Amino acid sequence: MELTKRLLFLDDIRYPIDVYHYTKQDIYLRKDWHIARNYEQFVNRILGNGLPEMISFDHDLADEHYWNNDAGSFVEKTGYDCAKWLIDYCMDNDLDLPEFYCHSMNPVGKENIESLLKNFKNIIN
Repeated sequence: MELTKRLLFLDDIRYPIDVYHYTKQDIYLRKDWHIARNYEQFVNRILGNGLPEMISFDHDLADEHYWNNDAGSFVEKTGYDCAKWLIDYCMDNDLDLPEFYCHSMNPVGKENIESLLKNFKNIIN
């Protein structure tokens, strides 16, 4: 298992330094971030390397999130889908949720991810 890059940054476009500019959080200056650009990379990174110490979530992982009326969901998976998968993974493997932050510029998406993860953390503690 890889011991470096224990921070996971989920964002389709930005880099951690970009987020530092608007959050002023020093953690985004660290060099040991691994970047996942979409749901598949996020899942594969965790399956292949285990849970990171921290995950920073973006909500919108594509330029457009087309709603599929037949399926009742977005066609492209979002950061919220990644957060739901993470909770299932932690429950299935009896693991603690890693530290998390949501750096999304989408206020509704950010609130949804934070609420989901905080609620899960409160239930297991």
